[in-house]
Amino acid sequence: MSAQREVRAHFDRTSIVMYQAYPDAIADVAVARQKFGPPFSTGRMTWIKPSFLWLMHRSNWGRKSGQERTLAVRIQRSGWETALGHGVLTAYEPKAHGSPAAWRAAFDTAPVHVQWDPERTLRGAGLPHDSIQVGLGRAIIERFVEDWIVSITDLTPLVQKLRKHLDTGRAEQASRLLPPETVYPVPAELVRRLGM
Repeated sequence: MSAQREVRAHFDRTSIVMYQAYPDAIADVAVARQKFGPPFSTGRMTWIKPSFLWLMHRSNWGRKSGQERTLAVRIQRSGWETALGHGVLTAYEPKAHGSPAAWRAAFDTAPVHVQWDPERTLRGAGLPHDSIQVGLGRAIIERFVEDWIVSITDLTPLVQKLRKHLDTGRAEQASRLLPPETVYPVPAELVRRLGM
């Protein structure tokens, strides 16, 4: 199962990039202030994803309403690993939880939800390995906003360029422009918790 689930990301020694899609009103504030502020709400779960192509699939390359802007949110690796350490999978898995009742109790109180979905190709087809997405709940989102963010970059122009390449049959050029992603070294103590 381990090869099927790996965290692939754009990261360096101290930070890792998460991708998120937002409407203009949220993106403009985030890029200008280099942190999220109203109308962004800390009162509801926000999902962060280290896979660029998974977000492209989800936002339909920025064509979905309310997901027109793609942001690269660079956060501290320590924050990312804190989130993973608080995470509970969105579905019961015997190896990770022991019993369905134990999973349900943990899930209902978890500040962070972890979901695995098939990784995507440039054209949106599902791949045989999974990509992680992490839902930050109200109990932890404040730390994400106030403490973990290193920088916020608007990737919308890149997304538009990639989309144009794809629309005109130039997948080769598009793939050369994709943000780099390599396998992230998930701490050994988190592997079982994350169902890896």
